[in-house]
Amino acid sequence: MALKTDFAVSDNYNYLEGLGNYHQSEAFPGANSHVNNSPQKPPYGLKTERISGTSFTAPREQNLQTWMYRATPSLFHSEYVPYDDAHTPNPPTFLSPNSYMWPTFPTESGVDWVSSQKLLARNGDPAGKEGLAIWTFSITNAMRDNTAFSSIDGDCLIIPQSGGLDIQTEFGKLLVRQNEICVIPRGIRYRVALPNGPAHGFICELFQSHFQLPGLGIVGSTGLANQRDFQIPVAFFDGQLREDVAVANDTEWTLISRQAARLWTCTQDHTPFDVAAWHGTNYPFKYDLAKFCVLGNVLFDEHDPCLYTVLTAPAHREPGNAVVDFAIIPPRWMASEDTLWLPYYHRNTMNEFYAPIVNNQDGDYPFNQDRGKGFKPFGAGLNGGMVVHGATAEDLEKASTSDTSTPAKVMMDGITIFLLETEKPLYISDWAAEMAQQNFKAKEARPKSDSRL
Repeated sequence: MALKTDFAVSDNYNYLEGLGNYHQSEAFPGANSHVNNSPQKPPYGLKTERISGTSFTAPREQNLQTWMYRATPSLFHSEYVPYDDAHTPNPPTFLSPNSYMWPTFPTESGVDWVSSQKLLARNGDPAGKEGLAIWTFSITNAMRDNTAFSSIDGDCLIIPQSGGLDIQTEFGKLLVRQNEICVIPRGIRYRVALPNGPAHGFICELFQSHFQLPGLGIVGSTGLANQRDFQIPVAFFDGQLREDVAVANDTEWTLISRQAARLWTCTQDHTPFDVAAWHGTNYPFKYDLAKFCVLGNVLFDEHDPCLYTVLTAPAHREPGNAVVDFAIIPPRWMASEDTLWLPYYHRNTMNEFYAPIVNNQDGDYPFNQDRGKGFKPFGAGLNGGMVVHGATAEDLEKASTSDTSTPAKVMMDGITIFLLETEKPLYISDWAAEMAQQNFKAKEARPKSDSRL
């Protein structure tokens, strides 16, 4: 049994390991300042800069702060101006008690990380640091040379459905392939290239709180997503040392930033990737979903889907509530006897957005072919709060008559389903409402004993 994904694309980058740890990295020996975070003269002629993801007085275990030592401070740039209002979506306003399913999403050729993003759904308000947004992306091109992007609105959980992303951040480089996820914290600048052709997927942009591992409680100290399996980039300096001075490969760069869903742009005469060293707790990270240690019932009954949670963003409003939980339903063993091996029909106070991830890496696998033609095997679905969801009649019949006395491995079709469970209702954009199939399972889900059929 493989305990990690056998990726089709090799990752030649180096990483630190351990989510939540205090990490430090340097591109040149001695580039990190020791003991004194803000020395009068940092090594190699560098300048001290800090990025704060939380307030200074946040509890120590939640405090997200990182010190950076770079060739040129980020301060020096032109005035921000609106980038392109064509890429500024209207706030989503459509809400109804129907379920939604998108067989696919629009795709275009000649689009990159910035131009391909479409706002699918949102709750809360980024200007008030409340709620989140869900964006789709479908990329055919790398970002333009000397262009970088950042979200001022929130931390971004990036979920490739198929294809991979080569991401250069201020902290170093990440290769994020299908069946991996990554998180880029609020405000960190990065650019995206394509290592193996078109890529499709989703972004969960978190306006409040931060993604973290869920508490394990009575489960103990290990299980689900383990801390040591998360990877953090090492420092990469876009330049070289000359006579003990860090000299960056400076040229004109364009920065594009999203604030309150609107894109803004400025220019600067230096690379944003001139960080020679950093140390702290606020950093990008990635994770291979095949390393998720699935827990489940081994005798009878169906456990709650929260047992599939990879990352959570606590709401800090009521005990146990989350702004969003990111969960996966991956390949796993089922062993519960006399139990329905499908989720029961459910009305949930949480809102459930779901979509597939192609975990099969074989180029001949049908859903890995013709990636330029869009999302496969389907786009996504959404069950709002108290919207009933569950199996179709055909799947229910099959599960009701299957042999549960022998354990079986399920979800072996090359697909993992991910869930974004949100506390507040998700309003969907007009284009998404027009494309959605509503209540697509309602009739099919009735048991065959129903006399109305």
